[in-house]
Amino acid sequence: MDRLQELKDLVGSFEKDFVKFYEKGNKSAGTRVRKHMNELKRKAQEIRKEVQERKAIGKSTEEAGASAGTMPE
Repeated sequence: MDRLQELKDLVGSFEKDFVKFYEKGNKSAGTRVRKHMNELKRKAQEIRKEVQERKAIGKSTEEAGASAGTMPE
């Protein structure tokens, strides 16, 4: 669950700039919010790729096990 904690920490680190932009109208904070969101997007893509790779490994392992079980002796 390290990845989940990474996401929580990342989003939590954005809070000050969100407050400054949305509640106080600070335009510089808005620029930082956009930067943070881009960082979040990159992290999400990284995690999506990792999930796909792990699924593919699991699938190939299942297929190998299924084909090994159906071979005549």
